[in-house]
Amino acid sequence: MARFDGRVALVTGAGSGIGEAIAKRLAGEGAAVVVTDIRLDQAERVAAAIRDASGRAAAFEQNTAIAGQSEAAVAFATETFGGLHLAVNNAGIAAAPAPIGEYDIEAWDRVRAVDLDGVFYGLRHQIPALLASGGGAIVNVSSILGSVGAANNAAYVASKHALVGLTKVAALEYTAQGVRTNAVGPGYIDTPLLRSLPAEQREALENEHAAKRLGTDVEVASLVLYLLSDEASFISGSYHLVDGGYTAH
Repeated sequence: MARFDGRVALVTGAGSGIGEAIAKRLAGEGAAVVVTDIRLDQAERVAAAIRDASGRAAAFEQNTAIAGQSEAAVAFATETFGGLHLAVNNAGIAAAPAPIGEYDIEAWDRVRAVDLDGVFYGLRHQIPALLASGGGAIVNVSSILGSVGAANNAAYVASKHALVGLTKVAALEYTAQGVRTNAVGPGYIDTPLLRSLPAEQREALENEHAAKRLGTDVEVASLVLYLLSDEASFISGSYHLVDGGYTAH
């Protein structure tokens, strides 16, 4: 029996990268997965790939910065698959780097709206649905920059730090009722964007990690699935790094 047989999962920002890897792994271990993304075509591509592999999945267009769309995504999950047991709040964005004294106000608002407010909106509607389904687990995708700073990235760093605090509050409020909430902090992950960097920049970034390489989306997904699983039944309110030693300096 697969770890997530009979469970329904919702993964935001699952049209590519880490979210895609998480959605595919959940489906491969038995979950019915709602794949949400601001780009519906990408969400549909991932959902179709899951179905082609004999899994169950449905796509939903969602801008997590709009509160009503989080409510709609949860309603879609429960109407399509009969409930909601697992949620991964993965959607996130960054902005052009700049020092605080020159930081674009609209960029600050835009990043915070997705990386922090969007997760709150998700939790606001996911938690009641999980309670109604008998409990479950939530993982919020923060970052290594939820524990350390990075110059010229004020909005992202502040939002990811706040997300860790939000995770702890959710755990304090709902763990006893059967809903566990944790956060993960990925290091720099091997993506098409990072592969496009000049070789010397990529090497410098790799060397920031004790492992001397970038992480993979599958490595992040493995940690997320563990935290969602019953194997992690006594873990709630925690922030787990998957960063190849980046923050060990």
